[in-house]
Amino acid sequence: MVQSENPSSLGPEEQQDLENGRSSAAEESDVETRLLDNGKSYDKEKEAGNNLNTEDDDSKKPKSKKKKQKSEQDRLITEEINRLLKETPLEKSVTCGFWIFKGNFYQRFANQTAYVLLYGIVGCIFSMTYAYFNGTITTIEKRFKIPSKNTGIISVGNDISQTLVSAVLAYYAGKGHRPRWIGFGLLTIVLFCVLTTAPHFLYGPGDDALALTSEFGGVPDENATMEAIEEQRSKTLCRLNGGGAECEGGEGNFAPQLLLFVAQFISGIGGSLYYTLGVSYMDDNTKKSKTPALLSLSYFLRMLGPAIGYALASFCLRLYIAPQMHPVINNKDPRWLGAWWLGWLVMGGLLAFSGVFLSMFPKELPRAVARRKVEENRRREKERLSVKSTEKERLTAELDQKTPAEPKASFNDMLKTFKRLITNKTYMCNTLSSIFYLVGYTPYWIFTPKYIEVQYRQSAATSSMVTGTVALAFSAVGVLLSGFIISRYKPRARYMAAWNVIVGFLTVAGILAYAFIGCPGNESSVIVNIHDSSLAGNSTTCNSACACDYVRYSPVCGENSMTYISACHAGCKSLHVNSEGKKIFYDCSCIPGNEDGNSTSQFKRLTSFDLNSDNSSLDTSLANLESLSNGQAMPGSCPVNCWTQFVAFLAVMCCLKFVGASGRASNFLVSVRCVPEKDKTAAMGFGMTLCSMLAFIPSPIFFGWVFDRVCLVWGKTCTNKGNCWLYDPLSMRYTLNFTAAVFIAIGAVFDLGVWYYAKDLKIFDEEVKEVEMQIVQHEEEASNEKNTEM
Repeated sequence: MVQSENPSSLGPEEQQDLENGRSSAAEESDVETRLLDNGKSYDKEKEAGNNLNTEDDDSKKPKSKKKKQKSEQDRLITEEINRLLKETPLEKSVTCGFWIFKGNFYQRFANQTAYVLLYGIVGCIFSMTYAYFNGTITTIEKRFKIPSKNTGIISVGNDISQTLVSAVLAYYAGKGHRPRWIGFGLLTIVLFCVLTTAPHFLYGPGDDALALTSEFGGVPDENATMEAIEEQRSKTLCRLNGGGAECEGGEGNFAPQLLLFVAQFISGIGGSLYYTLGVSYMDDNTKKSKTPALLSLSYFLRMLGPAIGYALASFCLRLYIAPQMHPVINNKDPRWLGAWWLGWLVMGGLLAFSGVFLSMFPKELPRAVARRKVEENRRREKERLSVKSTEKERLTAELDQKTPAEPKASFNDMLKTFKRLITNKTYMCNTLSSIFYLVGYTPYWIFTPKYIEVQYRQSAATSSMVTGTVALAFSAVGVLLSGFIISRYKPRARYMAAWNVIVGFLTVAGILAYAFIGCPGNESSVIVNIHDSSLAGNSTTCNSACACDYVRYSPVCGENSMTYISACHAGCKSLHVNSEGKKIFYDCSCIPGNEDGNSTSQFKRLTSFDLNSDNSSLDTSLANLESLSNGQAMPGSCPVNCWTQFVAFLAVMCCLKFVGASGRASNFLVSVRCVPEKDKTAAMGFGMTLCSMLAFIPSPIFFGWVFDRVCLVWGKTCTNKGNCWLYDPLSMRYTLNFTAAVFIAIGAVFDLGVWYYAKDLKIFDEEVKEVEMQIVQHEEEASNEKNTEM
């Protein structure tokens, strides 16, 4: 099941193995005789008088000698594999390519290295799509007037489809040509990209966007842009005579929203095929000791996707929604719409190109088929051994565990497969553990940037940078390092399960630490003064006449060093922008004025001279002076020094990212080794169905409800309350972190169950070979005892 009869067509790894095998052939012949000749060489040594106390010497064999014996056995197997690859002609199941795309050129890529790299690159592009969607969703909402609640429904479309089809698809596709099925899944993701960009080509950029281009009669006018900006600014001010912020109108066309939902639904089908089949194919076609390192490499490549996706979104949104036209506004104008659709064409093209190449891989990699053949031949050789004993039979049964030929895919067999999985205690404990971990991690995946902004008063740019680069770096190091350590030292299943338990409880400890890393100044510097006429009756407040009901959250810092929800809620009736672009709100009825009219080190008051600096005459009217004597404010929240707490939070977060990522490879290995080989793909699909149904869909809804409970200020729409504008930092910190810690602690308890049931689980080929060595040694002992009796 070769690549070719010509040794030059072998990959670099295979050539190196072949050379090593040839150079050590003489050494290994003795080992082969020892393993396959029922211990006769041992008996010759005994007869020659070289060993008078066999049992004692065997029990005291140095570990180094055993390791050397194992390495020699490995080299012998490698030589047999290379010989088989060279001598056996190609079969259909190991032929790379299809149609006219076949031959030696394509066959040279039928190896694990090429597959892992291509699989990781495809995963990187696939994860880019989710990041790109999140980065452009606000522009899509603005263009098609999609309310945020509908956006939430659209975004869970892929989880709904994974819940419905993952288990069934994984079962049927797992018994077929997996690379072809993966290619089909990638084509559905290409369709997802096309459908997502389709609303732009069906409905165009929109009349409002076209009217702002020179081709459609728009006139470049800086004043028009400034007027739009001023109009936007004025909606945050207190308007006693009307003209303030109004509630937003109804929803836009329903058809684009339906298209976007269908696109997300289809992407879930492709995603389930990619994740379940791709990893199981990798595991089946690589040496078990190499799986952790290769798996970690593919995880690492996928981790790069979100960062690239957000960068692509940033680039595309800088282009106008109709790039071939000439807008008369710039991207600072609130009316600007970026080319949100452009990135989908780029990612769809890349996925289509790579999907074709991924589907060219053979049903089984040639080297993996050859390895299985060699191992099967060696097992048959051992079955011919004539020594009978209870211990030997037990070890052989543990080693061989032969199963009948796989039944063809059918509905009844699928139900039997799922029944086997449900009754597999190790598998179910591991799956339930994953579900609780996913639920506990959900708020941090979705809300970490917002959490940093609310708790530590960091800018949105800083928050995104921390979560997108610093945290990603630690996760990547954790994944790569753990994979290579597992491949190097090959720990037993119980050790890996124990590490997962430790990771779980370390995560709980870190999240509890989050709950106590707060910023006291931040929690007492916000004034919530919302006038509600339905509750307050006819009573008047400092902002009761300002009509602030529909003013969005846009915090301002008063000269009293307190933060207000917006300039309107602070009662500010006027705004001044100086020549440097710095804004100051004044005539604020809810902010106590400075009686002396003097500036402080933290706040420079606006004076009549500043107000009229651009005019030829100085306005010193009573009304003007009175408005300046009232309170004043600056845009943005009042500065609060939370840097120390933020650094502490960042340190804990980086540690948790590193520790959490280090458990991914070990968790996967336990999950795929605890089920029969034939059920591996179905187990991954069944697990994805359970995770989507019990974690990915309900957890955002649950934590959305948790967040609503700690909301201080709600926005309003024409028909109902809108999004939450301001959260209580203290309540959010305790509620969010304690709730997440409970879920992750439950997951850690289920990991304890995995540790308990995984005591006899074999992870690597080497563990099976140890059983082989025990059989040979036991046969030698039995033979020696027999000779002694004689």
